[in-house]
Amino acid sequence: MLYKAKDLKGHRLHSLDGEIGKVEEFYFDDKHWTIRYLVAETGNWLTGREVLISPHALGAINTEKREIAVSLTRKQNEDSPSLETDRPVSRQFEVDYFEYYSWPMYWGGPYAWRAYPSIELDPEKTRKHNTGGKPSDARLRSTRAVSAYDIQAEDGELGHVTDFVIDCENWAIRYLVIDTRN
Repeated sequence: MLYKAKDLKGHRLHSLDGEIGKVEEFYFDDKHWTIRYLVAETGNWLTGREVLISPHALGAINTEKREIAVSLTRKQNEDSPSLETDRPVSRQFEVDYFEYYSWPMYWGGPYAWRAYPSIELDPEKTRKHNTGGKPSDARLRSTRAVSAYDIQAEDGELGHVTDFVIDCENWAIRYLVIDTRN
């Protein structure tokens, strides 16, 4: 199913044991144009903390109730690596994040979700291979930031990005919504 990113923002996120917040933002990688995380604004539950949630944990989207199911507990989200200590999101943060949840990492292959997403990698070898032992540019972009980007055609300015159309089957960005009025 295709959804506009702006339409998904504000959807409540329901974990296995209660609401954990609302969709605030999306991060996508600029190589495969695939959503890697949604940012949950946790409100009163974890005051002032934003939590990253990978598509690995996302379930059904209910547009009528404006809800998205999340296959994690509140405790898992509370104990997850903190986004506030690592902006922009570095590869080292991502390694720690995926190790915390025991999920396969999405990089390391030619496809949007790796070459073999079901293969488990040795975390130490993965860390050294993918980060060289230090943080690196994870090629992640914010939909909020990119929404202001101008689009240039071969013969001049076309307009600017106003939204993203996301295929929630594999979380790929299928289309950009461009405002051509200016």
